Amino acid sequence: MKLLIKEPLLKSELFKKLKKIIEEKKVESYIIGGAVRDYLINKKQPKDIDIVCVGNGIKIAKALKKELSNSSKIQIFKNYGTAMFKWNEIVLEFVGARKESYSKNSRNPNIEVGSLKDDQNRRDFTVNSLAISLNSSNYGKLLDPFNGLNDLKEGILKTPLDPDKTFSDDPLRMMRAVRFASQLNFTIEKKSLKSIIKNKKRIEIVSNERIVDELNKIILSKKPSIGFIILDKTGLLKYILPEIENLKGVDEIEGFKHKDNFYHTLEVLDNISKKTESLWLRWAALLHDIGKSKTKKLINGIGWTFHGHEFIGSKMIYNLFKRLRMPLNEKMKYVQKLVLMSSRPIVIAQDLVTDAAVRRLVFDAGDHIDDLICLCKADITTKNQKKFSEYHKNFEIVTKKIIEVENRDKIRNFQPPVDGDIIMKYFNLKPCKEVGYIKEIIKESILEGKIPNEKSSALELMKKTGKKLGLKTDE
Repeated sequence: MKLLIKEPLLKSELFKKLKKIIEEKKVESYIIGGAVRDYLINKKQPKDIDIVCVGNGIKIAKALKKELSNSSKIQIFKNYGTAMFKWNEIVLEFVGARKESYSKNSRNPNIEVGSLKDDQNRRDFTVNSLAISLNSSNYGKLLDPFNGLNDLKEGILKTPLDPDKTFSDDPLRMMRAVRFASQLNFTIEKKSLKSIIKNKKRIEIVSNERIVDELNKIILSKKPSIGFIILDKTGLLKYILPEIENLKGVDEIEGFKHKDNFYHTLEVLDNISKKTESLWLRWAALLHDIGKSKTKKLINGIGWTFHGHEFIGSKMIYNLFKRLRMPLNEKMKYVQKLVLMSSRPIVIAQDLVTDAAVRRLVFDAGDHIDDLICLCKADITTKNQKKFSEYHKNFEIVTKKIIEVENRDKIRNFQPPVDGDIIMKYFNLKPCKEVGYIKEIIKESILEGKIPNEKSSALELMKKTGKKLGLKTDE
């Protein structure tokens, strides 16, 4: 196949200038990899473009940067013969064509200078080995040594060379296979899939940071369950997220059985992915039930219970994040909070909705109340249409009640209008348990609706409570 030069990709200002530089420097160059794949799929200008140069790629990068205004500072990695910079929201990376060889205990390759063919041989999948010539002799020609174009049309992921070698050399490619299958809704070719199953244990030599990078892309795909089902099918899941793998299966004893929490979790993740692009809200959906594997219990006459699974699950998240070298910061705390509170709105939605219950929910959730409600709606996976409609209707009632209470009582992230300094000053106290007790009484009284959220009412309650405690004042 020969791409026509009139196509927008090759007629853009960027490639006109790049073609001229390539001719001047006499360095054979090609667009390669994901940029070609994505352009052939959707005909849109790629945001990440890799240029492979049979020769000095850094020289080409430097020359192009001089020709393009408003470009970022160039980054050069001499050990890999690579240079990259950003221009007009497009990341351009230039690399010299190379051969790679690997040792058994590392995915870091030994690199030698190579040809275009060598560079295409080292690619992970045939659909990523496609290259478009930028050379004047065959400008725009698609170079496809592994029939990747046909695999692209058929939606197939297949390695260019022996999959055992491809995946054993760099086990991260197994995660990339799952990620592309999830992002593109492609099928992993049978031989390659068997090879992933065979080489799954090799994933242990890959850094957790790189694994999480691929995991995040799977979670952010349109239908993340595709990726997680493949992770499970290949056996990779138990090495990466055993907490999710442990949710698999249905136990049945004396006629009592429970739903498969693994597939329920994936359904919740897919549901929430239709509503939000937030990575961390999707993580909360993925982890919201991880405590169930540790709290599952059969109670005679009642059935299976998972009491306290939200609390246990929120505690498990710290070790999970630490193991995977994920951020132990506000992002982790956000996920923990949503998991801990994941059943609270559901309980309210099933009972008579009181102002006090809504005030407590809004106070405890703070700025995350909307995300919490979104998670709980996604958690409705019943196939009983009557129950499905009823649950959603109840959530609409709760949502309206939240808005009413918010507008009236200003509870979200509220601080009681009387603080510790005011209490200590009024009663001539230093920090002590009585100060904390009075603060708690005021807070609880506002949340219960016994007094309005205003200073005069809080001061009056402070005085009454202090008097009961026998505290003295100057009044």
